[in-house]
Amino acid sequence: MSNDEAKFLLGAYRANGRDAGDARFGPALAQAQADPALGAWFARAQAHDAAMAAKLRQVTPPAGLREAILAGARASARPARRWPTPASWLALAAGFAVLLTATLALWPGRASAESERLAAFAISDTANELHGSHGGAAGALQASLSRPDAHLAAGLAADIATLRATGCRTVSFAGHDLVEVCFQRDGHWFHCYIGRRADFPALPSGPVFTERARFAAAGWTDAGHYVVIVSEAGLDAIKHLL
Repeated sequence: MSNDEAKFLLGAYRANGRDAGDARFGPALAQAQADPALGAWFARAQAHDAAMAAKLRQVTPPAGLREAILAGARASARPARRWPTPASWLALAAGFAVLLTATLALWPGRASAESERLAAFAISDTANELHGSHGGAAGALQASLSRPDAHLAAGLAADIATLRATGCRTVSFAGHDLVEVCFQRDGHWFHCYIGRRADFPALPSGPVFTERARFAAAGWTDAGHYVVIVSEAGLDAIKHLL
């Protein structure tokens, strides 16, 4: 079973745990436990489904909607049709707008124009080959990122203010600072750009993947940061980091 096939099956797995005993999900669940990248995707998908369910529970149907629907169903037996009032339609439309907004904001991996611009910026900066970080904080983070067992999507222990103050290379995107830490893993160089999550609230949680020329990039959020990884090693190598 490929990861795409597992994702297809797990996309139907309910976040409330009711499918835990369904043998049809067994192989896909086992693969998610064995594959860190697939496991991270499944955790995000389940969190999204739970958040959407919570949003749905917050949507209150407009008063009289049930009666209006039933009236519409009986309309064929009547010479004159009775439609929902304009106020009911407006309330229903408002509820749908809330649901649509929540879906777009929470959908895992949804690319946006801003995420594409940030990825393009990071790739362009990587291509300039003007890199280098200094200071104890940058060195400690670099060592942490280089560890073979480190999964970056689980969260970075990075204090941007400390990194910047102690000599870490800093660049600016859309008026906000990004610090860059370069590290090696499996013989490949990776360039890690880290910004404050609060500075980029519109970016998707990700990961969002991008390829341009000889470079590949992935961008995602953790608890406090927005992170972009760029490398010439290819998307598979970057996905292995997550």
